[in-house]
Amino acid sequence: MMSNFLGPGKIIDKKKEFQVPCSYHFYQVPPQIVRGKMQYVYDHNNKEYLDCFAGVSVMNCGHCNEEILDKTIDQMRKLQHMTSIYLTQPVVELAEKLATVTPGDLKRTFFCSTGSEANEGAMLLAKLFTDNHEFIALDLGLHGRTQLTMSATGIGMWRTTATPSGGVHFAPNPYCYRCPFGKTPETCNFACVDAVEKVITRNTSGRVAGMIVEPIQGNGGMITPPTGYFKALKAVLDKYNIPLIVDEIQTGFARTGKMFAIEHFDIVPDVLTVAKALGNGIPIAAYITTDEIATKFTRPSASTLGGNPVSTTAGIAVLDYIKDYDLCENARLRGTQLKDGLLELQKKYPIIGDVRGIGLMVGAELVLEDKAPATLEVDIILEKLKDRGILLGKNGEYRNVLAFQPPLVITVDDITFLIEQLDEVFSEV
Repeated sequence: MMSNFLGPGKIIDKKKEFQVPCSYHFYQVPPQIVRGKMQYVYDHNNKEYLDCFAGVSVMNCGHCNEEILDKTIDQMRKLQHMTSIYLTQPVVELAEKLATVTPGDLKRTFFCSTGSEANEGAMLLAKLFTDNHEFIALDLGLHGRTQLTMSATGIGMWRTTATPSGGVHFAPNPYCYRCPFGKTPETCNFACVDAVEKVITRNTSGRVAGMIVEPIQGNGGMITPPTGYFKALKAVLDKYNIPLIVDEIQTGFARTGKMFAIEHFDIVPDVLTVAKALGNGIPIAAYITTDEIATKFTRPSASTLGGNPVSTTAGIAVLDYIKDYDLCENARLRGTQLKDGLLELQKKYPIIGDVRGIGLMVGAELVLEDKAPATLEVDIILEKLKDRGILLGKNGEYRNVLAFQPPLVITVDDITFLIEQLDEVFSEV
């Protein structure tokens, strides 16, 4: 359309020549995305796409949201960076705001720039608080790309080092559709929680610094625990004085119909980590904890760009926008509409093995007749949807789960369009 756009082919050539080869992309015929507007993005030919992945659960308030951009750019013109050794106002204002929206007595915030950094910092904090050094994580969890967070990741494709850090023990995740114990939610009595206790008593030294979990496992395949799971898990951890770190990097900031997904499970974690949607495209992350736990971290520490005036101003604007436009309620309503539509499609198409999630954090696991992962079919469906003007994600251990994580400003008509297009694509596949 315009001469200054390289086009997909030349971008791929430059990626191959100048980027580290671990960087992949979706689609056999990928578009070049050049601009965005709320729940839509546009390619170099000005084709419109309904974005149902939100840059992996980042753009909760929509692409290029004018209200958020105006405040962020205004701050950028005034003061971009001074680092935390100097006093600036936005960082303390955002910390105060976070203390009002996080559950329970979570109050003290440490700012950084990425989710990996937040999880790494939370795990360090747990070590300092307990004076212990081992961790427990769940199968199919994903917590980052640093050495420790990668070592706490339970998906093989994301554990890219052959020498992960020691002292991390894995327990079965609450994957009800493929229960490792062959049970159902009605009959399991939380066998997966019993397994956590066995890991503590059998596989660790008893000196466990913490357990890190996602309330809904995003990259693991939108795996959503049954009601009561986290209460039972927290009771076990409390029995052994093990802090619970809840990773809300994908699930936080209204995505599930509540500000944080853990609120659906009626417990309060000891540490909560956030990133992604807090900046709505501006890099920012944090971990948040209690007064008691925070008191153990007194030696000097800082993140050079963490909590800079621009990112924290964006974070304040995001929290204001979520409240002013009641994105929690829209996520709840549109999530119900989406899930109901997918369940109707499941009646027509046996390839949809399971539909799960909360709010606008929804997954549809695609399977063959023998329940084997329909990995190839997912790629075909993503390609066909892209051609029809819809961008969708995929995740799961075998990349066979359709991932629905749209901007939370998505409308009734958008969801109706999405379900209609899915119906047509499934009929072709």
